[in-house]
Amino acid sequence: MAMPAPPPIVPDISRRDWTVEERNALPDDGNRYEVVDGELLVTPAPTWRHQNAALELAVTLKAYAERHGLQCMIAPADVTFSPRRVVEPDVFVVPTVQGRPPSRFEDVGQLVLAVEILSPSTARADHHVKRRLYQSEGVPEYWIVDAANRYIERWRPGEEIPETLTDSIAWQPVSEADPLVIDLAAFFCRVQGE
Repeated sequence: MAMPAPPPIVPDISRRDWTVEERNALPDDGNRYEVVDGELLVTPAPTWRHQNAALELAVTLKAYAERHGLQCMIAPADVTFSPRRVVEPDVFVVPTVQGRPPSRFEDVGQLVLAVEILSPSTARADHHVKRRLYQSEGVPEYWIVDAANRYIERWRPGEEIPETLTDSIAWQPVSEADPLVIDLAAFFCRVQGE
């Protein structure tokens, strides 16, 4: 006689004081779990438009990043800052390690760029919780991509108001290199399938 399956673990998201270790013990149930200063953030699987925006942006950033000793990654991939801070940015860029791509975030310990694609279920976390986290960790640029309304907010450490970009965005992580300039009208047309 088969034993009944144990009931699924349902995390108490109202509890504050989660650790990365506790988050890692949660079941793989299709949700994305992140911890910021003890707060457990739970995000359902992203929409197709969300994923299309992340993929388009990663493709745009990848070649440029690699030419300048950086590596572009997409979620799901853990970025662990401390035992109480782990996030999975939708798209992010890190430095290489001695000219080679790192095999884990702990090898580099820093982000050059973090990007979140806005969804209704992530708006509060993206605009407030994660923004403060990335700023406090000294991430030089944090972008919030609003594909529905076709703009990107660019945040830098210490800023309380973002730069809102609708025409183009220039990114220059290496001061002696030419910036990468992304035509946002063309980018959002690709994201929308137009």
